[in-house]
This record gives sequence, structure tokens and C-alpha cells, in this order.
Amino acid sequence: MENVRTRDRVNKIIMYVILTFMAIIMLVPFVWMVLTALKTNQEAISVNPFYILPAHGWHWENFGTVWKSYNFLTLYKNTLLMILFRVICACLTATMAGYAFGRLRFPGKNFMFALVLIQMMVPAQIFIIPQYLMVSKLGMLNTTFGLVFPGLVTAFGTYLLKTGYQGLPRDLEEAASIDGCNIGQQFLLIMMPLTRSSMISLGIFTAVFAFKDLMWPMIVTTKAETTTLSAALAKMTGQYSSDYPAMMAAATLAVLPMVVIYVIFQKQFVEGIATSGGKL
Repeated sequence: MENVRTRDRVNKIIMYVILTFMAIIMLVPFVWMVLTALKTNQEAISVNPFYILPAHGWHWENFGTVWKSYNFLTLYKNTLLMILFRVICACLTATMAGYAFGRLRFPGKNFMFALVLIQMMVPAQIFIIPQYLMVSKLGMLNTTFGLVFPGLVTAFGTYLLKTGYQGLPRDLEEAASIDGCNIGQQFLLIMMPLTRSSMISLGIFTAVFAFKDLMWPMIVTTKAETTTLSAALAKMTGQYSSDYPAMMAAATLAVLPMVVIYVIFQKQFVEGIATSGGKL
């Protein structure tokens, strides 16, 4: 018995050492980003591998310069509004479509769901030109609606919620029907609350994908006051030279909203990822 306990203790120690090492490896890019933001440009582009810490003082002014030059309050507002509306639209449309495909019977159901699966299989870049033309014809370029437009519906969310609804027993709907609930009441009061974990997962994935979206914001927004964090960071790269400390300072400021959101919703984040079985 003592040998078993010793072996379990050793295995646990080894596991913690490996996990700690992997966590350090994952944190290295973020630490390097912050340290580069506090250096001079000459130190940042130096090939000397021992220039880990700033050699001539900590240059906090890089953050102030970037903050004033790129109006980060506007960038935060545009990005957070895009994330918020995309999450709301994705959860709303996906839960209704998922319920229809997962629980109802109607003509053409399999064909329509096949179209949803095809949309998941093809690259998203194929839809860029049609979506841009639609937004342009609507006169919605350089607007929040233009940023949100590709996220109004989501094929991935429809598939995820369909799977969630299919996992629920039929007895729930039958019992609700006996009690006098119509199909709308069954959906709103009985079935939808039971797919809360799937909707949390969809909300997390949608928020992360929206935050990382680069191509669409660069195409649909041409004005500085309507762009997002990712597009603004991409435009900081110069043709012949780049101010790397300023870029890293801007990247650090850009990461802060997602860090705050993760800290606040850490429990829901972990629950959603664990329930969906997915990974980012």
C-alpha cells in the first residue's frame, strides 16, 4: 500500500512539473511582448539574445504614445460592440436553427442541413466578396452593422446547438405537450434552458473568433474611427521599417479586454470548453 501511495505521489509531482513547464512556455510570448514594449527600438531589433530586459531603463512612454496616437477608447468600443452583437446574433439564430434541425420534422430538412455543413467545409474567404457587396449596397460600410454582418448567422453554431438538442430525451416534449404547451413554449421554456452549456460554448467561440477577425474589419472599415483592434494593429506595420516597441505596446493594450473578460467569466469559460469538448 505504501509503495502505491509513493508511486501516486511521484506521478502527481511529475504531472505538475510537466504542466508548470508547459504553462511557462505558453507565457513566454506574452512576457516577451510586454518586455519589448518597454524597450527602445534599437534594443527591440537587437540580435543579442541576452537583451531580455531593457538595458537603458523602462520606457513606459511607449504605451502613452500609442494610446494617444491610435485612440484606443474608440478601438475598444468598436471591438467590444462587434463581439457583443456577434455573440447575441449567433446564439439567437443558432439556437432556433439548431432546435429546428434537431427536434422538428419538415420537408427538405436534410437538404438544408447539408447546405449548413457545406458552408462549414468551404473557406470563409469565399464569402468575402458577396458579403462586401451586400454591405456596400445596404450603405453600411464603416458601421458597426458592417462589422457584425458575417456573424449574423453561424453554421458552426447551428451544428453545435443541433447536437445539443438531439441529446435531450423526447419525453420532455411529450410531457410538455400533455401539459398544454405549444411548440413555442416547449422551445422557450423547456428545451432552450437545457442547452445552456452549448450556448455558453458558442458564445465563447464566437467572442474569440470575432476578436481575432482581421480580414473582414480591414475590408469593411476604411476609417480610423470605425476600425477594430486587430485591423488597427495590422496597419501599424511599416513598409520599410516598424516601431516594434510601439507595436508590442499596442498589442499589450489590445489583449487587456480579453484578459479582463476571461478573469470575470473564467468559470463559464472553462465550463463551456469542457462541455463542448472543443479547443481554441
